[in-house]
Amino acid sequence: MSETEFDFTGKNLIVLGAAGHLGRNLCARLTSLGANLVLIDKNKVGLDELKSSLSGSESPYIRTIGCDLEEEGHRTEVFSDLIKMYSEVHGLINCASFVGDSKLPGWNVVFENQSIDTWRRAIEVNLTSMFEICQILTPSLKKAKGASIVNIASIYGEKGPRWDLYTGTSLGNPAAYSVSKGGLIQLTRWLATTLAPSIRVNSIIAGGIERDQPEDFKAKYCRDVPLGRMATETDLIGPITFLLSSASSYVTGEALHVDGGRGIW
Repeated sequence: MSETEFDFTGKNLIVLGAAGHLGRNLCARLTSLGANLVLIDKNKVGLDELKSSLSGSESPYIRTIGCDLEEEGHRTEVFSDLIKMYSEVHGLINCASFVGDSKLPGWNVVFENQSIDTWRRAIEVNLTSMFEICQILTPSLKKAKGASIVNIASIYGEKGPRWDLYTGTSLGNPAAYSVSKGGLIQLTRWLATTLAPSIRVNSIIAGGIERDQPEDFKAKYCRDVPLGRMATETDLIGPITFLLSSASSYVTGEALHVDGGRGIW
């Protein structure tokens, strides 16, 4: 591999969920590689803070756009406007995800009480929105040489939950999250054959990321991880950058496991 393979100077990259934990770290890396960035998130304050933190970077151009991916009309408007602004889009990175929280009704509860409303919301954000966004952006992606789409999925898009991990915690594993991430992995494969050869489409199967979970949960989770720890955002940045870059020009339709080896078992 050469350094030029990871040079994104002049490349227009769109990052969904840019204001989140992973998005912020990824954007810092992409700015250091010279990319023009379009940062999209429903958290407009977070986007403004992110843009400020990236000021003075090597990226010549950073645009922030507030967009709630759950709102079909809003996202259609935003991305239809984007293809008017950018005739070429070289990369789309989907870090956005509906993860809910323990206070969301019908979400982080026993199966019998999980609601159709929260199911629909998760499917809308994690799967349906990506289908539509890729549809809208395809003409601009096709015009760009070597365009790449990278979806951030999850080990729970492939594996069933180990319920003993959650005993004694407020954490959970709603059906809609797992099913939407499994659908995203399959959408990746479908798009890879449909958009080839002009656009490559791959996914990252991310392991659990350490974010102040209870110590007992982390200890039990790590027993099933050959590398002995949970992931950090930094662990995902290199693989994402690889899949965006020309270093992976013969890679498409892949589900790259970045999980410390947990998927082996």
